[in-house]
Amino acid sequence: MRHKQIWAVVFTALTLLSCKKEYSTGGGSPQFTPPAHFPEPVYTFKTNPLTKNGITLGKKLFYDPILSADNSISCGSCHAQMHAFADHNVALSMGVGGKLGKRNSPTLSNLAWYPSFMADGGINHIEIMPLAPITDSLEMAETMSNIVQKVAADSTYRALFKKAFKTEVIDDQKIFYALAQFMGTIISANADYDKYINGKLTFNASQERGLNLFRQHCESCHKEPLFTDFSFKNNGIDTAFAYIVRGRITQDYNDYGKFKVPTLRNIEMTYPYMHDGRFYKLEDVIDHYSEGVKASHSKDASVNNLHLSTQEKQDLINFLKTLTDYSYMSNVNYAE
Repeated sequence: MRHKQIWAVVFTALTLLSCKKEYSTGGGSPQFTPPAHFPEPVYTFKTNPLTKNGITLGKKLFYDPILSADNSISCGSCHAQMHAFADHNVALSMGVGGKLGKRNSPTLSNLAWYPSFMADGGINHIEIMPLAPITDSLEMAETMSNIVQKVAADSTYRALFKKAFKTEVIDDQKIFYALAQFMGTIISANADYDKYINGKLTFNASQERGLNLFRQHCESCHKEPLFTDFSFKNNGIDTAFAYIVRGRITQDYNDYGKFKVPTLRNIEMTYPYMHDGRFYKLEDVIDHYSEGVKASHSKDASVNNLHLSTQEKQDLINFLKTLTDYSYMSNVNYAE
C-alpha cells in the first residue's frame, strides 16, 4: 500500500510549541498544528477525519488486551507512556503465552512523520502498522476477524464506534482508523532541546559541546528535529547476522543486517538499547560508537569508530538527555 497524502490532527495543547501551519478536518474536528521546527507530516487524516470520539476510541483499543488472542496483551503492554511508549526497560517484550519477541520494542512518538514502520520498514502506512504485532505469533497472536467479532460483541464498543464513525458496523478498517487517530496524535516536541531550538532555554557548556559533537558525528543518520532520517543502516553492531532485517524486504544481500535508524527522542527513558537490548546504559552506546564498531559487508560507510575522549562522551550523553520530554510522558490525553 502506498502512502496517502493526508494531514494529521492533535487535540492536546501540552505538546504543541508554536503554530507553523494548521490543518483542519472540518466539522468541528480537532486540528493538528505541526511544531514550528518540525517538517511537514507524512500522514494526515484527510480520508480518516480525526475527531475527539475517534481518538477516544483509538486510545481504548490501544490499551485493551482484547486485541490479543488470550486477552492478556495490549499495545500499551509493550509501549508504556512512562517509558516514552517503549517497553518497561526490558530487552525483549513478552507476548501471549510468555513468548519473547525478537526485537526491542521501539518508542512511539511523532508517528505522523514516519514514512515506514517496523525495524525492516516492511510496513509503509500507519493505518496498517498495528496488523504486524496483532498477528505476530510471538506478540498478540490474534486475527483481525476474531478481533472484529470480540469488539462487535461489546456494547460499549458498539456505542463508541457509532460516536466515532456514525455507524454501529464494526470492521477491521475502522479499527485501524481509530488506532491511527490515537497513535497519530502522540507527539513529543517539548523537551529541553525543543525549548532550546525555540529560544526558550539556554544549554549549559557541556550540553552545547554535546550538541556540536552530535551534529558533527551523529546527525547524518539521526537528523534533527525528529532525530532519525528513517533510512536503513548497519551500525557495526555485529560482524555476521542471524537476521537479515531490511534484506528480507529488498532481497538484497547488501541490506542484510540493516535496521531502520531509530529516533533518539526520549532515549534516556527507553533503555535497553539496540535491536536486541544488549546495552543498558547510554555510556555503553557511546562506547560502541567510540571504539566498538565492527566491520561487515553491509556496515554503513559513515559509521566508524570516533575515538572520543572521556569528556566528549559525557558531553554527548548530557546532550542526549535534553531530548527527554516529560510533558509527553505525563500527558493525560495519552494515558491509559
